[in-house]
Amino acid sequence: MDENERTPTVVVDGVHVTYTVNGAPAGGRGAATAALGRVLRRGGTAPAGRRVHAVRGVSFVAYRGEAIGLIGSNGSGKSTLLKAIAGLQPVERGQVYTHGQPSLLGVNAALMNDLTGERNVILGGLAMGMSRTEVRERYDEIVDFSGINEKDDAISRPMRTYSSGMGARLRFSIAAAKSHDVLLIDEALSTGDARFRRRSQARIDELRAAAGTVFLVSHSNSTITETCERALWLEAGTLRMDGPAKEVVAAYEEFTATGATAGPGAGAGAGAGAGAGAATGATTGAAIEAKTPGK
Repeated sequence: MDENERTPTVVVDGVHVTYTVNGAPAGGRGAATAALGRVLRRGGTAPAGRRVHAVRGVSFVAYRGEAIGLIGSNGSGKSTLLKAIAGLQPVERGQVYTHGQPSLLGVNAALMNDLTGERNVILGGLAMGMSRTEVRERYDEIVDFSGINEKDDAISRPMRTYSSGMGARLRFSIAAAKSHDVLLIDEALSTGDARFRRRSQARIDELRAAAGTVFLVSHSNSTITETCERALWLEAGTLRMDGPAKEVVAAYEEFTATGATAGPGAGAGAGAGAGAGAATGATTGAAIEAKTPGK
């Protein structure tokens, strides 16, 4: 694709995201700890929660037709960044501009556990913006794609009887039944078998060909390199590298093999793509904002 003809779909410009974690510290003693906390708070105010600076000054530009992988250690800010792009997580500083409506698909996406898979396909399809007619027309395709009905009539059972993998496959199948301007996928492809992953990767290619942009968070480096041509590496909330997926994954694997740690300034060494994203954000953000009501 000609560089001058590329259409930006997401601009993340100097974004910082913070949030507060409330409740007992990890490793507490359950009900006893909670009871002690209530006793200590009776005469005063509740203690302040721990402030987490999850994303630190991240900038990049995503273009129509791209599949972009997000990699990094646990707690590096990948899922938080996806939520910020989807408009589900407030941004403390910086700006996020999107062309079209982003759709976030996560393993923990809220379907209703007490309803059957069949009812969840209908409700999920409606929630994704399909009409009832479209849901009916695509119902068999969604169920077949998920593969959950191959051994028994699982689609007629309540979702609470599904394994985590079955639930994740059904969620992806519902989301992938509709084309999206921007589709954000959080770990959904790591739960299926090899055949389902191949089907999922083929469907992502179809979504990209339909002029969509796909973001994929995965702890499987092979999934990133097989599915995405570009990758963003986040560490300690900063963008360390932005470039071709194979190069970024190789750098990340070397980083993890040496047991290196990323401090607050890790993002200073981000790849050339990150710098270009920050520069492009200043010039394209206003244009995208003008075309995107409510952003």
